[in-house]
Amino acid sequence: MTADQRFTPASRTDRTAPTDRTDREDRTDPPGSSGSPGSPGPAAGPAGAGRKRAAYGKETWKEVCFLLLNLPASIVGFVYALTSVVVGIGLSVTVVGLPLLAAGLAGARLIGRSERARARALLDVAVAEPSPLPPAGGLSWLWGRLKDPVAWRTQLYGLIRLPWGVLTFSVTLVSVVALWPVLPFVARGLAAADRGMVRGLLSPSDELERRITELETDRVVVVDTAAADLRRIERDLHDGAQARLVALAMGLGLAKEKLHEDPEAAAAMVAEAHGEVKLALQELRDLARGIHPAVLTDRGLDAALSSLAGRCTVPVSVSVELPGRPVEAIEGIAYFTVSELLQNVSKHARARSASVEVWRSEDRLLLQVRDDGVGGARTDGTGTGLAGLAERLGAVDGVLVVDSPAGGPTVVTAELPWRNRG
Repeated sequence: MTADQRFTPASRTDRTAPTDRTDREDRTDPPGSSGSPGSPGPAAGPAGAGRKRAAYGKETWKEVCFLLLNLPASIVGFVYALTSVVVGIGLSVTVVGLPLLAAGLAGARLIGRSERARARALLDVAVAEPSPLPPAGGLSWLWGRLKDPVAWRTQLYGLIRLPWGVLTFSVTLVSVVALWPVLPFVARGLAAADRGMVRGLLSPSDELERRITELETDRVVVVDTAAADLRRIERDLHDGAQARLVALAMGLGLAKEKLHEDPEAAAAMVAEAHGEVKLALQELRDLARGIHPAVLTDRGLDAALSSLAGRCTVPVSVSVELPGRPVEAIEGIAYFTVSELLQNVSKHARARSASVEVWRSEDRLLLQVRDDGVGGARTDGTGTGLAGLAERLGAVDGVLVVDSPAGGPTVVTAELPWRNRG
C-alpha cells in the first residue's frame, strides 16, 4: 500500500490526523445515495448503515446482480473445492496426494480473491486482502500451503455456498419477475447474509496476522537502516578524522626528530599539526551532530530545527507548536526527517524559500516541509532518498506523503506516532 492511500496531506490549519495505521489502510468510503420517501429504511452493512436509500436505486440493483451471480459462482466454487479436497485427501497415501492438495489450496486463494472483489464491487463490503504467503520452495512451500487457514476457509466457503447460491438465485429471480413490490426488501435481506459470509469466511484470519506481517517487514527495514548508519559512521571515521589523526601522529613524530636539529622547521610542523587537530575536532563534531545533535537533546525540536534551517542554502521559516516533547526516539526521527528534506531542498529544489511546520494532532506528530521550487519529487523510485525516508518512517508506524507537481510547489508531510516522555 502506498502512503498517499492512507491520508491526504492537509494544511496546517487543518489539525487532524488519521486514527490509526490499520484504519488508514483498510478504510473505504461507501458510495453515497440519496434517501427518498419510499426508501425501505437503513441499509444493512456498511453500504448503508445509518442512512436511507432509494427502494429501486443503484445499490438495490447491485445487490440483485450479486445474488443472481451467486449461482454460477457457487457452482464453480463447489466443484473446485470438492474436487481438489477429495482428490488431494484421497491420494494422500501416494506421493502426489499432498502436493495436489497443496496446489488446490493455492488455487483456492485465487477464488477467494475473486469473490472478495465481487463483494467489494457489488455489496460495498470493505474486506481486506489476506497477507501473501512467504515465497518458499520444496517442503516449506508444501507445508505452508497445507496449513494456510485462508485457503481452508475459502474451500469451506465454496462447499457451503452451493445450496445458498441456488436459494438466492431462485428467490431473487422470482422476486424480479413476480414479486416486484418486495424486491428491495428481499435483496437487502439476502445481501446482508452474503455480507456476513464474506466477512466471516473470506476476510483475513484476523487483524493480528496482518499486523505481524507488517511488523516483520518493518523489522527488516530497521535492521537494514541501522546497519547502513553504522557503515556510514565507520566510513566517515576512517576517511575523515582517523586519516587526519594518523597524519597528525606522523607529523608530530617528524617534528620530534627535528626538534634539536632544526627547531624552526619543528615549530612549523607543530603549528601545522595544531591546524590538523582543529580540523579533526571539527569533523568529529560534525559526525556527532549527524548521530544525535546536542542541541536536540538539550533544547528540543524547536531549537534543533532552527539550527538546521540556518544551515540551509535557502531562507527557511520554522514554526514548532508542541505541548511538550515526545520520546527521544520519535524526536530524533522527526529531526533527521526534516534534515533530509531540507537537504533535498538545498540540492534539488532550486527554491527561493522554504518552511518547516511541526504540530501535534491527537496521538500523532505531524511535520510539513514546503518549498517553492521546481517540484517533481517522487517516492516511487527505488533507492531514492524519499523512498528510503518513507521506509524508515513506515518502520515506526509513520507515513510520508509527497505532493510535488511539476513546476512546484512541493509539500512533504510526515506523520509519526506521538508518545510522551516518561
